[in-house]
Amino acid sequence: MVTVKRWYALGALVLCALVIGLDGTVLNVALATLAADLGATTGELQWIVAAYLVTFSVFLLPAGVAGDRWGRKRLLLAGVALFGVASVFAAFAGSAATLIAARAVMGIGAAIILPLSMSVLPVIFAEHERPRAISFLTVGMALALPLGPIVGGWLLENYWWGSVFLINVPAAAVAIVAAAVLVPESRDPSPSILDILSIGLSMGGLGLLVYGVIEAPVAGWGSAKVLGSIGAGIVALLSFWIRDSLGTKEFFKNRAFTWGTAATVFAALALMGVLFVLPLRLQAVDGYSALQTGIRLIPLILGLMVTGRLAAPLTARLGHRTMIASGMLVMALGFLVGFLTRGYPWTAAWLALVGLGLGAVMVPAMDAVLAVLPPGRTGTGSGVVQTLRQVAGAFGVAGLGSLLSSIYAAHLPSTAPEAARESIVAAVRDPALAPVAREAFLSGMDGVLLACIVGAFVGALLVAVFYRASAAAVQHLDDPQRQLHPARSAVEGQ
Repeated sequence: MVTVKRWYALGALVLCALVIGLDGTVLNVALATLAADLGATTGELQWIVAAYLVTFSVFLLPAGVAGDRWGRKRLLLAGVALFGVASVFAAFAGSAATLIAARAVMGIGAAIILPLSMSVLPVIFAEHERPRAISFLTVGMALALPLGPIVGGWLLENYWWGSVFLINVPAAAVAIVAAAVLVPESRDPSPSILDILSIGLSMGGLGLLVYGVIEAPVAGWGSAKVLGSIGAGIVALLSFWIRDSLGTKEFFKNRAFTWGTAATVFAALALMGVLFVLPLRLQAVDGYSALQTGIRLIPLILGLMVTGRLAAPLTARLGHRTMIASGMLVMALGFLVGFLTRGYPWTAAWLALVGLGLGAVMVPAMDAVLAVLPPGRTGTGSGVVQTLRQVAGAFGVAGLGSLLSSIYAAHLPSTAPEAARESIVAAVRDPALAPVAREAFLSGMDGVLLACIVGAFVGALLVAVFYRASAAAVQHLDDPQRQLHPARSAVEGQ
């Protein structure tokens, strides 16, 4: 009975995470409709996406710290509620500016949900159960990748654009009820003094850094605005690192935490870059609709589900380092198949390989990270990991997007119109230019895949060489206080 209730609680956490994962992908298919119905400019469309990403990145670490201090369940419920309410405002926004503001608030809600969903796992699951719980949460969150375009495409074909935001409301309501009933409360019994300056430095630094990365593809990596934002962000984050009264620096003294986090960062860099360019290829080059594109991303999820289920026993047999490094090599192999082949049957094959590798990386990497976190600081530690993943994802989209754009533009004829040079969607509307534009885009995507191959291989090499489950990790795993944590005891007594 105890075990059943724990897994019901995990189901509630998966629902919370699925709410934000679904929204993150459903918007991509709605941008063209938003441009037409709201009269949004290209810049406004960019900020409808970017406002969410900036606040999401900025509030991840403070949310984890706040959860440790004031209660993880309490903050989690508040985050889901905030996300749901902001979704209502987004659905009925009458202008692009209102929608941008609503998206920014949704980003704050998502930043609360994500680290606290993960931080509760070590509280309610013992060491031998944790990898399996992580695999379920990882697969549940990943289901949003194809579901977003599928659901979004269907809604846009049958309802008005606001419906893509309004579907968050019933999902959030169900998640709130499930989490309120099933998830136990937990917090740090001896929280340190809250340092507003450290939190301000981390938030300001991350905000400036992510803003600069988002602006880079439009303004150029060498522009004063981009260099100034990124430079100021780095200075603020270095100041935070030097001060670091929140104690996040201490986490990185443990190799298991450092290289488990690094593995998730490398995986996020590669995955977000590919998920940015692949839907464009499927729609603009191959001619699939948004709904058909979502369906064709399913092999990625199937691969992830396979290794998500097998990760726990394989990690117990092979160890974290071997499992993570092997997973990154499988991801590199998947990207290599994508680089060498054309056509959707091959795309399905390499997506499945990338999914297999991703599951083999994420589950043991997150298990390695959570294993070494002190019981009272799982929110802060999860916030650090998720912040780095989010920043890596932003760099992946911006950096690999810039690489794609430069190669694509270089392969177009010099007589191509400026609109066609900036967008494959505009280029394929010209029957004379479309064949050349499609080949140019495929060349750009090859460049992205090549960068992903290198990134995944380098990540595998670094983990293989430097990862080690240190004595501190073993000490935390065997800490009797961890096994008798009050929140876990509350679950066991139910």
